[in-house]
Amino acid sequence: MQFLAFLVGYLIIGFARFITAVRGIWPADPPKDEKTIYFANHTSNGDFILLWATLPPRLRWKTRPVAAADYWLTSKIRTYIGRRVINAVLIDRRPEARDRDPVDQMIEALDQGSSLIIFPEGRRNDTGETILPFKTGIFHMASKRPDVRLVPVWIENLNRALPRGEVIPVPYICTVTFGAPIYLAKNESKARFLTRAQEAVLALAPNNGDAP
Repeated sequence: MQFLAFLVGYLIIGFARFITAVRGIWPADPPKDEKTIYFANHTSNGDFILLWATLPPRLRWKTRPVAAADYWLTSKIRTYIGRRVINAVLIDRRPEARDRDPVDQMIEALDQGSSLIIFPEGRRNDTGETILPFKTGIFHMASKRPDVRLVPVWIENLNRALPRGEVIPVPYICTVTFGAPIYLAKNESKARFLTRAQEAVLALAPNNGDAP
């Protein structure tokens, strides 16, 4: 069964690469085999697949996307992919349905040796704004595990390759750009850290985020 999960994973990655010709760009810091939280902009349901696909294999299988349980557990196929293939940390977006705190779930995954992929905007951004204000989860994780690397990421063009409401992707060249890691500074306020984290992602965008 584990072999089948790996095979499905490679098929998903191969399809994503075929459609988007995606390439990972590491201008500031090469990929390292260290516990990391990758935090990125969020414009498409396929964002984490592209980020996941651009990681070196030795890192990819240690890296777990944080994803919506109320999406990935709605069918047998989604459940299999979410749990067995991408090994996602599944968070219920409905507060009234939760039996665990989402930050605690992510911290547990880190403590078990995994890296994470998160989208601090909290939802897919189709507002026309370049990026939405960050939610507080990334700050709480940085507070609880200050030694974990926080790597900003900008995902470019996937919203064009897979627009909202479309099932079949359109071939479009995409890039995933990784920045230098940041850390929570001593006595840094939540507001200041969230602003700094958001600016770290925007700095990787073409024209530094001047254009949507």
